Formats: sequence, C-alpha cells, structure tokens
Amino acid sequence: MGSAASRDHLMKVLEPVVAAEGLDLEDVTVASAGKRRVLRVIVDRDGGVSLDDVAEVSNAVSAFLDDDDSMGSQPYTLEVSSPGVDRPLTEPRHWRRAVKRLVKAELRDGGVVEGRIMGADDGGVDIDGRRYDFTDLTRGRVQVEFRKFEDEDDADDLDDFDGDEG
Repeated sequence: MGSAASRDHLMKVLEPVVAAEGLDLEDVTVASAGKRRVLRVIVDRDGGVSLDDVAEVSNAVSAFLDDDDSMGSQPYTLEVSSPGVDRPLTEPRHWRRAVKRLVKAELRDGGVVEGRIMGADDGGVDIDGRRYDFTDLTRGRVQVEFRKFEDEDDADDLDDFDGDEG
C-alpha cells in the first residue's frame, strides 16, 4: 500500500473509532523511524482535548489496530495528540474552535486578511466584523499572541490604576 493510499485508508478506518470517543480525526501520518514506523493520529474537538481524552483514544485506536491489518506486520509506534497552534484552518470546525484568536487568512483572490475571529459557523467566519464565506478563503493560521484576548480588558483596568492608593 502506498503512503497516500495508506493514509487515506487509515483515515477511513480510524474515523469511526475516534468519533466513538467523541472526537474528530484531523489527520493521520505514517513515518519511518529506523526499522520501526510511527503512526501519528491527530484528534480534536470543541473545547479542546485533555490528556485523558488522548489516553482513551490511544487505547481505542490501539485495540482496533490489533484486530485489523491496516498497519501490516511491521512494528510501529502509535502517537496520539491534538493539533498544534500552527495547524492550518481549513474546515469550518477549525475556524469555530479558533474564535477570539488572531488569524492570518489567505483569500482565493490572492489577498490576505489579518484580524481576530469574532464568530464562525458552517457558512463562514467573521474576522474583525467583516464576514468571509468559506468559499472565499483557502486557509488560515492562528497567529501567536503573548497575551490572551480576554486579558486586554484587564490591561485597560491597569491603565486606570495610578498606584497612589493608601
């Protein structure tokens, strides 16, 4: 089985296993690591993924693969994790999970928009008060921030503090 066919097959067979645990299967990769292979399974859901979630999905995927020949007879290591902050936003659920985050989005017409996601639904996303249909976007990326969005109000409160209380 070629690597693309292997990935597609693994996505197809593992999606219901991951869904049964209440998560979305975001990606599957198989990489060589010396004489072994590494199967990386990326999962996510609204509200994020806990370590307990990762352990439960790992056990479910491992049990499924023990009874299935999708990985063949060659040894492999299973790694289950959530997506990193640099994961591209390509599906409506990715955009929804990034609400209040600062993003940089590529438009189909070649343009780029940067701003904060104020809302998202199955049809599109609101970035700084402007609506973009998903058909107008190719993908987006969350931008790294050193301060959470909710912290901005706290910073305004600190500006009002003059330090002369007493």
